[in-house]
Amino acid sequence: MGRFVQKGEIMPEKIIIVHTGARPDAPLVAERAALNAPDIAFFMRGRCTTPQEVLEAVRDADIALCYSEPYTREVFAGAPRLKAVIRYGIGVDTIDLDAATEFGVMVVNFPDFCVREVANHALALLLACAKKITRHDRLIRTEGWAAARAINSPMGPIHGETLGLIAFGNIARALARRAQALEMHVIAYDPYVAQEVFAEYGVEPVSLEELAARSDYVSCHLPLNAHTRGMLDARFFSQMKPTAYFINTSRGAVVNEADLIAALQEGKIAGAGLDVFEKEPIAPDHPFCRMENVILTPHSASYADATFAALYRRVGETALALARGELPEFVANPAVMARRRR
Repeated sequence: MGRFVQKGEIMPEKIIIVHTGARPDAPLVAERAALNAPDIAFFMRGRCTTPQEVLEAVRDADIALCYSEPYTREVFAGAPRLKAVIRYGIGVDTIDLDAATEFGVMVVNFPDFCVREVANHALALLLACAKKITRHDRLIRTEGWAAARAINSPMGPIHGETLGLIAFGNIARALARRAQALEMHVIAYDPYVAQEVFAEYGVEPVSLEELAARSDYVSCHLPLNAHTRGMLDARFFSQMKPTAYFINTSRGAVVNEADLIAALQEGKIAGAGLDVFEKEPIAPDHPFCRMENVILTPHSASYADATFAALYRRVGETALALARGELPEFVANPAVMARRRR
């Protein structure tokens, strides 16, 4: 499956697997255990931050493992042996899927990863916003009981209120079930989902404009791509209720952040619960950090110890299966299957 030059020496014929996201001394216990085979050479190339660094790392590789490194057309064009890129997690917005398909490279991801965790996190942000949990906590500690109680109103009951879901994929569907258990009415915008699916989940399909106007809480679950980047902007926020909250656990760049900041500062919406941002990490002096009505978490919605342990194991097992000529469970660019490299 290829040869790899390391410090001037040509190694015996081996399957070359390269990690472009982890530091060279990262333990990667599960991945290393799975790939501990005599016919496999597993290399840690350190954190690659540019397409040029990625290309240099995978130029002679058969399989690549990645986090959020940029896999561009330049990378796929310059790595003639590359057969698959395995992305930890769900999102593949840092990978040029069209270019990968053109050059016959499978892009493997795990769309069933962390569905429950992110749905739970989105619900936690919704509840914390609705019940003003973090604001109450801070005020009790700094100004006392009476000051905390003074901000109670306005506060909705949650039951009987409307949750609007932007995109209705796996995570949004899991959140819908949770919200319905709280006796909320759930509506959703997703032009790519069949009416039968909405009916199955007891969710009302609506336009994006209607969702903004009717929702007491808006939860965003959009994937990031050329069509969704900056999709939620001033026009959208101006259509929301001034008592409504905006929750985002998807990708920060689907929101025009400047417009969201303005909507919060001008009182066009009541507040926000945000796990993702246009640029990460955000700086301590970011406007969000100065807003009492905004709850922030550090892109941690997907996290649970057991969930990540299972992901690491699956990445290693999937890489081994590919090295043995097997097909992965999930392919993000299914059109590649007719022309994939072998």
